[in-house]
Order: sequence, then C-alpha cells, then structure tokens
Amino acid sequence: MTSKSLVFIFLYLLISLSTMGQHRARDYGIKIGVMQPGQYNGITDVKGVSVGHLTKIEGEKIKTGVTAILPHSGNLFQEKVPAAVFIGNGFGKLAGSTQIEELGNLESPIILTNTLSVAAGIQGVIEFTLHFPGNEEVQSVNAVVGETNDGFLNDIRGQHISSADILEAIQNATSEFVLEGNVGAGTGTVCFGYKGGIGTSSRKLPNSLGGYTIGVLVQSNFGGVLQIDGVPIGEELGQYSFKNQLESVDGSCMIIVATDAPLNERNLKRLAQRAMMGLAKTGGIASNGSGDYVIAFSTFEPNRITHQEKPLVLEKPVLLRNDDLSPLFLATIEATEEAIVNSLFAAKDMIAKDNRTIKSLPIDTVIEIMKKYNRLQ
Repeated sequence: MTSKSLVFIFLYLLISLSTMGQHRARDYGIKIGVMQPGQYNGITDVKGVSVGHLTKIEGEKIKTGVTAILPHSGNLFQEKVPAAVFIGNGFGKLAGSTQIEELGNLESPIILTNTLSVAAGIQGVIEFTLHFPGNEEVQSVNAVVGETNDGFLNDIRGQHISSADILEAIQNATSEFVLEGNVGAGTGTVCFGYKGGIGTSSRKLPNSLGGYTIGVLVQSNFGGVLQIDGVPIGEELGQYSFKNQLESVDGSCMIIVATDAPLNERNLKRLAQRAMMGLAKTGGIASNGSGDYVIAFSTFEPNRITHQEKPLVLEKPVLLRNDDLSPLFLATIEATEEAIVNSLFAAKDMIAKDNRTIKSLPIDTVIEIMKKYNRLQ
C-alpha cells in the first residue's frame, strides 16, 4: 500500500469519526414540514455557500468557538451579494447590520461567536479582507459579526477568541456536510434548558416552483417551551421557562438564511422575517433579554454587486416576482424549525466552569413522546 493511499485512508477515517454519533431529527423518523431537504440538509446545499468552525475547549473553563459562513468562495468585497437583516428582538450585538440595511448588500464572511468576542471577529474579518488578493487598495470593510452569550458554560470574561481563531474558522470553511451541536459558535450555548449549538437544514423547491434552494444555519441559545413538529416536548419533559420563578427564558438565536433564488434586499428581508416564524414553531418566544437576528442573502450570481461598478447606470437585475415568493417563505420556516431541532439533537452533555453541567436533550425519551403523539414517520 502506497503512502498516498495511507494518507487517504487516514483522512477518510478522520472525517468519519468526526461525524460519527451526530444524529439529526430525520435519523429518528421526525419529518418537519412538507418540502424536501437538499443533499446535505444544510445551508451548504445552496451552491457556493461554505461553513467553517473553530471549536475551543480548553480545561474546565473555556468552552467557546467561532463559526464562519461564506456566501461564495471568491472575493466577497469585490463581488458583494444582496442581503438583508431582520431583528426579532434586539438585545444583542450584530456588528455591520446598519450598512447591510442601508446598502442592501453583504461584503464579508458572516462570523458567529460569543458576545465578548465580537471585536475579535471584526478584527479577523478585516485581516481576511485586506489580505485577500485584489483588495490591495481597500481602506474600509463592513465586517458582519453576530453573537450569543455562552457565559453560563464558558469563561466569557477571559475573551479567549482571537483574530487568528476567526481566520482559522474562515480557512476551515467547506461546502459539504456541516458539523452541528457542540461545535464552533455553538460550543457553549444552551437552548430550552438543554445543550444547544449549531444546527442547519435546507429545503429544495420542486422544479415547478423554480427549483430554488433555501438553506438555514442557527446558533441556538434561547429559551421558551420546546415543541418538535407540534409536539409539546417541553411540557411533557417538565422542562420549560417560567415553570418556576427562578428560571430565566433569556438568551439569543442567530439565524442565517441563504438562497440561490434571485431576490433583492427587499424580498430577502421578507424571507428573513419568516425565519422568526420557524423559531416560534419550536417554542421560542424572543424574550426581553434575547438577541434574535436573521441575516438573509442571495447567491444568485448574475445579481452580485461589483465594487465600484461601471457603467454608472446598471441594467435591472433578474428578480422573482412577489407572487412567486410564498414557496420560499414556507421553505424558510421549515428549514429554520428543523435547524433548531437539529442543533438540539446533535448536542452533547457539557461540564464547564464552576462544575456547571448542561444535559443534552434526552433523545430516547423524546422519541417515545413523539410516538405517543403519532408523529414519527
């Protein structure tokens, strides 16, 4: 056997081991919605989109990380994509949101991390952009960095994320299967009183409706009364916010929506609004202390916005009519709901600072409850 073959086998085993044990809702017969998912049932089903993680688990105190989402593999600053932001509840720090709102485009990777690492995220994106070939004259970049607070499990005050970690997450980006659960920006998160994390899902419209793909990725870190496919899991388990006065519902959820449909910033914002409906279907309530943000973008290549475009007068871009958007709305709702559920199914128990322990969702019990309500397929 050649050394090249041995290297291939080693890499294959490494990839297999990294995904082994990651179970998703559909693995148990839970089918959310009526539309079909794409190949990976993830945001990377949208052609060109890639996702990278940097997971930092060190000792008992450090449980945090970074997740990077890239709309395409080229020069994002020079070839921006149409984008929009929707704020479900604004108790959070989403750097770069005002420029997206003002100009309707995205010119950097989207970085997700913890609350006190937003500045490191900005610095990392700046370094990535300034050193990207073709950007030698760039003197400004709108770094887009979102966050949730992982301070219950992580030594957040230690600010353990660096700009180098941000760059590594970007460099790790892949357009294939996305790891979920206790990875990247989801390493230290808590959702519905259980271990939360990164989750993703997708929907592919039938050709009769355009054949477009919607992909969603979430960083789940919020509370409420958990429902899965309409089943009151939180009530059945006796685990939900306000069941006694000492529990808090506060937290946050970052939601990234990608599509290859030709949408402008106005209709991308309408798409982003529907993602909050998907969050609501899981039992999330966008509490007073929750930062619930949605960033939506389109990868439709003919509609990319070239930096300092010439001629000054541009031809009208190709756009879907308003009347054609309803299937995309439904796809977004379904994919968001399933992405959140997947973040719970993939997450594992975590012991962190001060001997705090967060248990993962008790999957076996959940499956029995789903059977009770006749919701398994």
